[in-house]
Amino acid sequence: MVLIFHRLYPHTLKLILLIALCTLSDCYDPWDPNGNISVTFDIYQRTDNGYLGRVTLQNYYQYRHVDKPGWKLGWIWANSEVIWSMNGAVATDRGNCSSYSGSQMPHSCKKDPIIVDLTPDVTKNRSEHCCNGGLLSAWAIDPLKSFSLFELEVRNLGGNPLGQAPNNLTLMAPGPGYTCSPLLDVDPTVSSDSGGRRQVPAIRTWKSTCTYSSFVANTSPLCCVSLSTFYNPAITSCRNCSCGCPESDESTGPCIRPGDPLPQSNEDNIIECTKHMCPIRVHWHFKNNYVDHWRVKLTISNYNYNRNYSNWNVLVQHPGLSQNAITYSFNSTKLPALGLQDGVSLYWGIDFYNSELLHSDKDQLRMVTTDIILEKDPNSFTLSNGWAFPRRVYFNGENCEMPLPDTFPMLPNGSSRPTTYSCGFNPLLISLFLALAFLWF
Repeated sequence: MVLIFHRLYPHTLKLILLIALCTLSDCYDPWDPNGNISVTFDIYQRTDNGYLGRVTLQNYYQYRHVDKPGWKLGWIWANSEVIWSMNGAVATDRGNCSSYSGSQMPHSCKKDPIIVDLTPDVTKNRSEHCCNGGLLSAWAIDPLKSFSLFELEVRNLGGNPLGQAPNNLTLMAPGPGYTCSPLLDVDPTVSSDSGGRRQVPAIRTWKSTCTYSSFVANTSPLCCVSLSTFYNPAITSCRNCSCGCPESDESTGPCIRPGDPLPQSNEDNIIECTKHMCPIRVHWHFKNNYVDHWRVKLTISNYNYNRNYSNWNVLVQHPGLSQNAITYSFNSTKLPALGLQDGVSLYWGIDFYNSELLHSDKDQLRMVTTDIILEKDPNSFTLSNGWAFPRRVYFNGENCEMPLPDTFPMLPNGSSRPTTYSCGFNPLLISLFLALAFLWF
């Protein structure tokens, strides 16, 4: 028995550590159970020396997008393949092509090429659905901008004229955190031809699925949440050291204190020195309580001095969001919450108005804000026990650090009875009026 225990102990310990480190967002996301970025590699035409291929990146994440500087896709060729030409993207390194001669050289002879998207200003070697600088929108926000495509000619297939799937597919989007499955044979992709009257399947299709894990990314938290209400002057700030401690945490980037000059650096993460040390703060303010509705002000602040957050989004989980709501200055949509009674709403900016959360400067903290009016559910609405505050908040797909529940703003007298604004007569005044009328007559 002791021998069996000693054999199983290391595996049991690993399992316990894996479970302890595996959060909801890393293992299973009930708001986005099918979220992934798929990579599809189609061979659509044979050539004398190889084949013509088409690679498609499709972002199926509901609220996680690929931001600047865009995606990078890499693999290792199974044999001695070379990329002879490419449209819609470019290999970052040509590699050693000294074995080739002539007027035309391969685009890349690297055994492990890294591919990046072209920028919109490039006019040569474009392809359909390319050239957006590697940006991919979240599926729930803009499906038409959630995919990218490039084409390539592959030669030098070696002894396999049918082609062989590349190995070790990697995706940076734009940083680490994505794990990709092997490229496997699937049913050929079918495309339309002749104005949609003819269906043309690919000769061969390989497909991989890439999923994100914040644990694999091993990054510091990006954001934190603060709270306030109309009925309590106290503000629940972000927790101290939510994203790092400037004095003790070596992983925390440089920060700027009031009066310090701004550094002449292009580094992204130069933020204002705060107690929470987060580049982004999401503030939830319970603004008004009416008879049938309640109003919230949602504000996102950027403490970063060198980075704009383009196409940002915020996801909020709250039971009140299952009711009808009106959002004034942001776009919004509801997401299904499988297995949860809470509502889940996604918010993002309006194009050419507040879709880019600008960086702060020495004199001003940049922010975007909106009011949200929500219908009341009389069976669940309450002001007690922190019900009015979010259960969870995400910024750009990253889980924000929430305050501890015992620090939430409380009712001044501890009562859970809602305070409503209404127009009507005070019962005491009505009684006094009736008494005086009786005495008068």
